[in-house]
Amino acid sequence: MNQIHALFDWDGTLSFIRAGWGEVMLKQWMEFLPALPSETEQTRTDLAHNEIWALNGRPSIHQMQRLADWIQERGGSPRTPEAFQADFQARLGRVIQERTDSIRSGLHSADHFMVLGGRQFLTRLRGAGVALHIISGTPRPFVSEEVDILGLRDFFAERIHGPLSLTDTAFHKRTAIRSIIQEYRLNPITQVIAFGDGVTEIVETVAAGGRAIAVAADEEVWHSGRLDTSKEIRLMAAGAEFSVSDYTAMETWIPRLLLSN
Repeated sequence: MNQIHALFDWDGTLSFIRAGWGEVMLKQWMEFLPALPSETEQTRTDLAHNEIWALNGRPSIHQMQRLADWIQERGGSPRTPEAFQADFQARLGRVIQERTDSIRSGLHSADHFMVLGGRQFLTRLRGAGVALHIISGTPRPFVSEEVDILGLRDFFAERIHGPLSLTDTAFHKRTAIRSIIQEYRLNPITQVIAFGDGVTEIVETVAAGGRAIAVAADEEVWHSGRLDTSKEIRLMAAGAEFSVSDYTAMETWIPRLLLSN
């Protein structure tokens, strides 16, 4: 039997601890990005939103580099990408701290901050003998801490792949995916399945020969069961095999994932 390896993005795919990061980043960009004379506020907002999400799945330092470049292109004097990164992390950090504190205090359960059915899905896959990995653009130390906060360590152990730090520009999901394939000597067609809400992990998994599933969870109203259609469109165009809003209907589609096993 050839063991299947399931690769999960973290933010928005399993965890909601950082949900809303895009809105935090968009607000930051709108504060720093100079407006063009012919540009409406809505046009500038739409452009910034598209730039941010085009880089989703990569470490956020790349988005900060894009912000710095864009400010310069518009005639402004940008901060360094590292300074923008520190500013973004401070803003997002306040949101994360409130959420993790609420878990530790018992105000909210860990599952409140997970995509609906996520823990049950991981349990189901592990029971079927699937090896589970996290591949995230969020720095590995942060993801590792959040894995422990949500009580998911037993599922992933140390199979957490990501940048070493906030300014690590060397990490790429392409390299991580292909390293896993090489390390475990996998046939990606039958042994690699990725779940993600970012274009990067979908594109790179398909390019490596694996299968990719779009997780288009509603991050505005958690656990609503609704598909985020804008995510779904992007991810299906990137090569996803099909899309899900969460993991509650897993028994209707999990057989086709495990069939090759």
